[in-house]
Amino acid sequence: MLHFSVASPMSYMPCAYVEALVPAGFPSPAADYIEQSLDLNELCIRHPAATYFVRVSGDSMIGAGIQDGDMLIVDRSIEPKSGDIVIAGYYGELTVKRLEVDDKGVRLAPMNPDYPVIQVPNESELLIQGVVVHTLHSFKRTS
Repeated sequence: MLHFSVASPMSYMPCAYVEALVPAGFPSPAADYIEQSLDLNELCIRHPAATYFVRVSGDSMIGAGIQDGDMLIVDRSIEPKSGDIVIAGYYGELTVKRLEVDDKGVRLAPMNPDYPVIQVPNESELLIQGVVVHTLHSFKRTS
């Protein structure tokens, strides 16, 4: 089940941003100062009027790094292409899947081998609700 929220009007909310890269291997000396500020709205939302948020339920997209409970940022203004992660309406149900389009047809592919690929026999039954542009994943869930 997907839970939708509309992107609220852009409000400027700067956060500290350290431009230094953080190695995931061996530690390196940390920067002692903040180089600039960063607004997550500017970073994540290119088209505010066409952007919405949706929370994921389920594990069919774990291979794409999308986990149960993650928040997706979805842009309806982007033309979906084969390979994009999309929110799709199919026979009245919404799902998040990778869109695959080739000479064999259109498919909605999960990124978990435990789930079947959805072959779309009639494209008129498929409604793309937007392209997923970012995933917000929390390491610590609040109750």
